[in-house]
Amino acid sequence: MKKIILGSVLAVAAATSMNAQAAATAICTGGAAQSASVASGTNFIKNQFNARCSNNIMLVGEDLQNVYQAGGASTKGKSRFGASTAGGGITGVPCASATGCISADAVTEAGAALTS
Repeated sequence: MKKIILGSVLAVAAATSMNAQAAATAICTGGAAQSASVASGTNFIKNQFNARCSNNIMLVGEDLQNVYQAGGASTKGKSRFGASTAGGGITGVPCASATGCISADAVTEAGAALTS
């Protein structure tokens, strides 16, 4: 669980600014441990950075004009986590399935990060 939280925090903290809707982008897909590039663009992310994910971690990020939000979950876990650069704390809620999280859980939590 610490690795999911750390991954979400790092994805949000590494972002360095505009508010159009964008789709959540998969950063880590839940397989083997990996380092994934998060590209800079014309919205909030101004500099490319690498996110490092442990085994079984799914991490998504959403680059909006004025904020970056991220959601994460583990294929072996029962909770999903989200955070954004808009402030507040990291939220954790149960995944949709009692048998483990799926990628949709990370996407859902990324979208909910702005409302927490």
